[in-house]
Amino acid sequence: MSQLIIYTDGAARGNPGNGGYGAVLHWGNTIKEISQGYRHTTNNRMELMAVIAALKLLTRPNLDITIYSDSAYVVNSVEKKWVFGWVKKGFAGKKNADLWRLYLAEHKKHQIKFVWVKGHASNKWNNRCDELATAAADSGDLLEDTGYTGADE
Repeated sequence: MSQLIIYTDGAARGNPGNGGYGAVLHWGNTIKEISQGYRHTTNNRMELMAVIAALKLLTRPNLDITIYSDSAYVVNSVEKKWVFGWVKKGFAGKKNADLWRLYLAEHKKHQIKFVWVKGHASNKWNNRCDELATAAADSGDLLEDTGYTGADE
C-alpha cells in the first residue's frame, strides 16, 4: 500500500458558471470519494481545485502519489514544470495564481506524478469523477469561489 492513486475532474456549467469538482482516492483496498460545488467559477479552476482538495485530505507526509486527470492544463503545468517558472516570475499574468499557490503548498509534502487520461472515455474512475463534479455543480450546495476574479476567464 505504498502508492496512493487519485483521480480528479472538474466541471463548469458555462465558463464561468456554476462548477464542481470530484475526486476518487485509492489507497490499497480503501476508496474515498469527494466533491463540492461552487458558484461562478471556471472549469480550469475546478480541475485544479479537485487536486488540491484531494491532497488536503492527506494526513501523512511524503507519500508516493499518482494523480490521473483529463485536464491538460493541470497535468502539463506540473509535469512540464511550467508552474515552477511561474513562481519565479511571481505568477505575473497567470490565471488561477491563488489555486496554484495552494497546490504548491501541498506538492512539497509529497512525491507527485501526474498522468493525463482522455476525458469522457473508457476510464471508469475518470468517468466517476466527472459524475461527482457535474452533480456537485448542479447541486444546491454551492460555495463561493472567493479566489475567482473574472480575470481567470
